[in-house]
Amino acid sequence: MTVTPPPPPPSGTYTPPQGSYAPPGAPQPPPPQKSGCLKWVAIGCGALLVLGACAMIALFVFVFSVIKRSDVYREAYSRSASDPRVIEALGTPIENGWWVMGNVNIDANGGNADINFPISGPKGQAKVHATATRDANAWNYSAITVKPDVGAEIDVLHP
Repeated sequence: MTVTPPPPPPSGTYTPPQGSYAPPGAPQPPPPQKSGCLKWVAIGCGALLVLGACAMIALFVFVFSVIKRSDVYREAYSRSASDPRVIEALGTPIENGWWVMGNVNIDANGGNADINFPISGPKGQAKVHATATRDANAWNYSAITVKPDVGAEIDVLHP
């Protein structure tokens, strides 16, 4: 069996150009679609970053709220806000700040705490430092001091 190629077109006939042809003024065809793989990878990585940031914020808020609910924090704030020297330095009402630093450790035998937090009033701001240990019955405070932005440090435990 022999295969013969098709005959060449007769001379003088028109052969259209290869590819698509659009008359002038006609809308251009849309470009070919790319696969969206890279787009989905970028969206996935962005979602992971956002979820990670939200988890870190939730962890910080949880830790701060746990410390603020502790007996040591509440007692230190109560004593500081009711001390006449602190009231004179900061004015009333005295409000607690949001940022709490330090640690509170409690176990079956007792515990210890060392915390710092801001307070403020109409006349200014201050930092409160409280240190305490816990035996089987109660917290024993070794220091509750208030350091106003202006003025001397106030020892709230020893009037």
